[in-house]
Amino acid sequence: MKIALFSSKPYDQEYFEKYNADYNFDFTFFETSLDSHTANLTKGFDAICSFVNDKLNAKTMAVLAENNIKLIALRCAGFNNVDLDAAKKYDIKVVRVPAYSPEAIAEHALALILTLNRKTHKAYNRVREGNFSLNKLIGFNLSNKTIGVIGTGKIGATFCKVLSGFGCEILAYDVYPSDKLIEQGVKYVSLEELFKQSDVISLHCPLLESTKHIINKDSLKLMKDGVMIINTSRGALIDTADAIDALSQNKIGYLGIDVYEQEENLFYEDLSESIIHDDLLLRLNSFPNVLITSHQAFFTKEAMFEIATTTLENIKAFKNGETLKNEVV
Repeated sequence: MKIALFSSKPYDQEYFEKYNADYNFDFTFFETSLDSHTANLTKGFDAICSFVNDKLNAKTMAVLAENNIKLIALRCAGFNNVDLDAAKKYDIKVVRVPAYSPEAIAEHALALILTLNRKTHKAYNRVREGNFSLNKLIGFNLSNKTIGVIGTGKIGATFCKVLSGFGCEILAYDVYPSDKLIEQGVKYVSLEELFKQSDVISLHCPLLESTKHIINKDSLKLMKDGVMIINTSRGALIDTADAIDALSQNKIGYLGIDVYEQEENLFYEDLSESIIHDDLLLRLNSFPNVLITSHQAFFTKEAMFEIATTTLENIKAFKNGETLKNEVV
């Protein structure tokens, strides 16, 4: 099979070439992202491999169908960037990597909490400049604090497990509560109660119509003054403009995000010599209590192994006419 891999970075090529030795697929790596304008590059290929910021809308799907693409292999868990109705219309199969490393993302969420709290990023820069002052570096103990976890799927459940050793009270909200987590001491409450009681809120839910902008001006009003909000899930779970207002009013005391709702033209690129035309992101970066990482929570050796090998297995199953266990449509 000939496969076009889009939004390719050096690490993608490294891992896919390394593990493709057992499969012998014919990969071509494109640095460009996939959208309706670049979809013509798929001519002559059997399948495409895409990532979170590729735009697989109806226009893109029409071009893929015209080029006889029969498989979209997502090397990620989320598929909100895929027009599933168009995929069905053109009989294009869509598969994904449902869970590559819950530990990677859960641990990154914890890293954001600890860094924001204890200000280790600021201390690092100070010491490098010969400044050993402790002024304004004070944090708080996580022990005995109330942590709210929204979404207790594989990642959220792992986050609860990682956090349990800190002596926190863990509140959770999910449409489907986990008996296992309840046995471990996690307390399920209503979303409103979670907002009211939590000192730290960490988002681990998918992006759906019901969860889009779950953090907004109304939910923020329910929260404690100085609340810490962490998002390693999907950028659009937070209404950025409302978050900026809450930061300005000291309602949000700490904000740590690995995702951003307008990230698609920013993240994964080196824009250090460019002017960034995103006023909301620039405003976020101006706050001393905001920490932004560029969608790297998944980025561990173990996760890259799982992403590559699961994607290759998905393609192999399609080629051999086997059941697609990770099929979306």
